[in-house]
Amino acid sequence: MVLVTTFPYRIRRSNRALRARIQVDADGVEVVLPRSFPLRNVESFVEEKRPWIERTLRRMRESDTQFPPPRPCDGGEVPYLGERLSVRVRHERSRTRAHVSRRGSELTVKLGPRNGLQEALEAWYRRQARLEVAPRLDAAVARAGRSYSRLQIRGQRTRWASCSTSGAMSFNWRLLLAPAEILDYVVEHEVAHLDVQDHSRRFWELLASRCEGWREHEAWLRRHGHSLRLFPAEEARREE
Repeated sequence: MVLVTTFPYRIRRSNRALRARIQVDADGVEVVLPRSFPLRNVESFVEEKRPWIERTLRRMRESDTQFPPPRPCDGGEVPYLGERLSVRVRHERSRTRAHVSRRGSELTVKLGPRNGLQEALEAWYRRQARLEVAPRLDAAVARAGRSYSRLQIRGQRTRWASCSTSGAMSFNWRLLLAPAEILDYVVEHEVAHLDVQDHSRRFWELLASRCEGWREHEAWLRRHGHSLRLFPAEEARREE
C-alpha cells in the first residue's frame, strides 16, 4: 500500500493489462499495471488521475449514505431486488451442508460446524440469480426476435454482464442486490449486444428503443455499483 496526500492506493501487476489503469471500488484505489510499466512512474500517473479519483471516492461516500449497507448476520438485513430481507441464522451441530430458504421477507440460514455464512449466502444468491435472470432473458430475446446460446451466472469484480459473439450470456449474481429495474436494464443491454456488439451510436439508439429509462439505470450503476456486495471486505472472484 502506497500513501499519497489524500488517499492510499495499492499496486497490482497484470499479465493481461495492455496499459496502466486505475480502479476505484469498495476495496479502495487500485493501480493495475502491465509488466513493463516502471514503478517509478506510478506516482505521477496517480497524480494525473487525482481529480477523477477524488470525485469517485466522494461520490461513493455520498452513495453509502443513501443506501444502507447489507448486514449479513443473525438479526440483520440483506437487499434483494429492491426489497430488504431479514436474516435469521441457526447453527446446527449435526448439519453437514448449509441450507438457505426464504419465506416472505425472511431469509433463514442453517449452518453446520464447517459451514460459513458468506459462502452459504453467496451460493443462495447465485441460485436465485439464475431463476431471476432466465425468464427475463427469455422474454427479452423473444421480443427482440433473437436467441442466445447459453446462460452463466458469475461473480466478476468489475463486470455486470457480458454477451459473446456466439450468443453466450453471463450475468453477475450481485445484480440481485440492486433494484429490480436495474437487473431488467442490464438484461436489455446485453440482448441489444446480440445485434450490435460494440457501444456505438447505433447500439445506444437500439437500446433506447427497448428501454426508455436506460440513461437513469446506467447512471445508477455508475453511482451505486460499488455498494453491490454482501460483505464489506468481500473480495469478488476474478472470473475473467
